Amino acid sequence: MAARRLTEENSRAALPPSLAFSVAARRAGALAALAAAMALAACSTAPTAPPIERLPGAAQSQAPALPATDAGNEVAIYALSLIDTGYRFGGKNPSAGLDCSGMVSYIFGRAANYRVSGSAADIARQGRQIDPSQLRAGDLVFFNTMNKPFSHVGIYLGDGRFVHAPSTNGKVHITRMDNPYFARRFEMARSYFN
Repeated sequence: MAARRLTEENSRAALPPSLAFSVAARRAGALAALAAAMALAACSTAPTAPPIERLPGAAQSQAPALPATDAGNEVAIYALSLIDTGYRFGGKNPSAGLDCSGMVSYIFGRAANYRVSGSAADIARQGRQIDPSQLRAGDLVFFNTMNKPFSHVGIYLGDGRFVHAPSTNGKVHITRMDNPYFARRFEMARSYFN
């Protein structure tokens, strides 16, 4: 953990002061939002099934939910820090803009030191397929958004939400899995962590 903190501090030191502040401010805001969401979830009176289980055509599993992994949580937190980053087709870093697969590759490399690369379809061939009801923070969700299998990818956050870089709104943002557009186009969930 100390080595990771030192690496983050060194990488921040290499950034221009305005960008370093922006990254730090985004991360602080993302952490505050995640903490608030976790606190609200802890205060709920009765557990409810996550919205992902209502996806049409999704196979239902009776297996108990798996606990989140440390690497998955790091990926989800890092993804939150990139909210409002601009979209750019083929973009692979936040300063130039990100597309969906570039966002996933960038976050997995930075947050989990895990290499995934290529298009959304290429990334879909990596990891292991999981039942959608077993999604955990940091898992990937794939969609057919261009009449082409696995043409879009996002990072699952939990509570039926995922972070992605769509071209339509031009910025990285959070969307619900039960959003009518994405629910109809959902194809697969994959996990990259034990």
